[in-house]
Amino acid sequence: MRCVVTAGPTFEPLDAVRRLTNFSTGRLGSELADFLAARGHDVTLLRGEQATWRGEVRARRVQTFTTTADLRARLQALAGPAVAAVFHAAAVSDYTFGRVWNPRRAGRPAKPGRGKLASRHGPLLARLVPTPKIIADLRAWFPRARLVGWKYEVEGGRARALRRAARQLAEYHTDGCVANGPAYGAGFGLVRADGSCLHLAHAPALFAALEAFLRPPPAAEPGGAPD
Repeated sequence: MRCVVTAGPTFEPLDAVRRLTNFSTGRLGSELADFLAARGHDVTLLRGEQATWRGEVRARRVQTFTTTADLRARLQALAGPAVAAVFHAAAVSDYTFGRVWNPRRAGRPAKPGRGKLASRHGPLLARLVPTPKIIADLRAWFPRARLVGWKYEVEGGRARALRRAARQLAEYHTDGCVANGPAYGAGFGLVRADGSCLHLAHAPALFAALEAFLRPPPAAEPGGAPD
């Protein structure tokens, strides 16, 4: 089946040489893409340019994205009913630069992403603005796909991480959400739309559980009781 996997970080340019990004290595999403490809699925991997893990992946197509806007455009280009599943494991920047200015230069603004801001001009002030949530548009772009998001949490403990994963499911109409990070602790929690939650001790177990999303639901028994 045709699958799309995202992995690694986006970045948002402050100027032509400096960037706002995160510590995502891209390893988990890349290894998921490799697992699915080895199982015979038609996989497109979208991997962040800044991903530090560069192991070999057997995906049929590997594309590199840069900014959040670039990842959004690449997903839109793949949109359509032929995609069976989207596993959105990329670490998308929550913020981008809205305005940058130097208070010593009469508050004159600089255009984020252009040129090189010189430190000789003194301190800079930057206004960060939220980036649009890519996961919010996945259902419109991939109307027939099984959609799985990620929730990486650093504070609050396992129960809170799972509640936030469940909230993502409800808010964005996805089919599953993987909870992980320091708050969750060792392993992964896979929260599903039916309200169930699986604890997976390691990545191979997670990948097998995610592949199960691609299997069609079991056919109803003939002669079963009416609803």
